[in-house]
Amino acid sequence: MVLAAVGAAVMLVAGGGEWLRGAAGAGEVNASAPSASTVVAAPPSVAPSSVSPSASPSPEPPMLRQPGPVPSAGRGSFEIDDRRGPVLGTAGRVRSYRVAAEVGSGVEPGEFALAVQEALTGPGSWVDSGRLRLRQVPEGSAYDFTVYLATARTAGRMCAAGGVDIRIGGRPYTSCRAPGKAIINLERWRLSVPHYVEAKVPLTVYRTYVVNHEVGHELGHRHERCPGKGKPAPVMMQQTLFLNGCVANPWPYLDGRRYAGPPL
Repeated sequence: MVLAAVGAAVMLVAGGGEWLRGAAGAGEVNASAPSASTVVAAPPSVAPSSVSPSASPSPEPPMLRQPGPVPSAGRGSFEIDDRRGPVLGTAGRVRSYRVAAEVGSGVEPGEFALAVQEALTGPGSWVDSGRLRLRQVPEGSAYDFTVYLATARTAGRMCAAGGVDIRIGGRPYTSCRAPGKAIINLERWRLSVPHYVEAKVPLTVYRTYVVNHEVGHELGHRHERCPGKGKPAPVMMQQTLFLNGCVANPWPYLDGRRYAGPPL
């Protein structure tokens, strides 16, 4: 499905009064280094192919990392995607969100917004609870939270203002949630993480995971642990840092049921 996306007409400056201080919903920052993984968990539902293997062309290998240099710093200001999206989910309270990309990140806000919408649509996303609906809104509309795509330097500053240190080895590495903000680190958005890449997990899977993880914090969910070797990793597990024997999984709902691990 192709959706029209329009660039925003408003700019926000990181580090200003909007970046609230205080207790954050926690990012993925409680470990020193990533560890290896194996495979990716199956999606919530997979439609059988109607084309026989002999008639199918050789598929292109999935993108594991986006090629090209990744800006480590931008202008510290953001463009908000000026689009009103569809209501995601079938029942429950509607929570509205905005989507913004940092100026100088090399990513258009409309492009980022479509990826966020796909992650939050599912099947398998938070709206599968039947008690929540989500909808992207443009500038000027009332909203509950904003999903930001920020360069590492800006993400580090924004997360620190919200009480979260996302540094690993002295450099901003993970993404985080601060009050009213799901902040996605551009380096992770473009490069994924080593254990995902080594396991040949597609970049799109990591992107879906990191959106659902940080939005999950905004919805009140806390970190979880791997429930057992070889099982899907809970979406609230710190998969950016480790899998601890679990396999990569970007969804909070599997087969229509909430999938969670022991609390951390």
